[in-house]
Amino acid sequence: IRCRVASVKNERHLQTLLDALTVPPFLLVLDGVQDPHNLGACLRTADAAGVHAVIAPKDRAATLNATVRKVASGAAESVPFIAVTNLARTLRSLQERNIWLVGAAGETETSVYQASLKGPLAIVMGAEGTGLRRLTREACDVLVKIPMQGSVESLNVSVATAVCLYEAVRQRDL
Repeated sequence: IRCRVASVKNERHLQTLLDALTVPPFLLVLDGVQDPHNLGACLRTADAAGVHAVIAPKDRAATLNATVRKVASGAAESVPFIAVTNLARTLRSLQERNIWLVGAAGETETSVYQASLKGPLAIVMGAEGTGLRRLTREACDVLVKIPMQGSVESLNVSVATAVCLYEAVRQRDL
């Protein structure tokens, strides 16, 4: 199910969307991404990777606005953007549907390339600077990191999102 108009959807829309899928769900969860440029880039990558919906908290996070729509280059109109009141509760409801929650966290030992990203999946990305909040981190089934070879400690959230989503696409296409 794809949207035609860029609008923020709610939890009920998410449940309807998941019920209608005939393939394993592939979701992106953004835990408090605040920069509209990052949100737009994440939406654009989510669309390109075939993500069924992007989920974010209603409060203390970027929402659909003119900047997001411009950066998303049309993806804001094609990928459902679900703003939820309680992200931890939403993550639990996804787990009840047997959706595997894979959170990105630089301090873990498991590489994104070692984790299984097949089947019903939600990639969970943290906010700029602070990463995943405690309850979000605890809700994840597994935490993964992107191996860093150079001197920088982390990637921009939209770049990290692209790396994780496309590793999932690579594994799912095998």
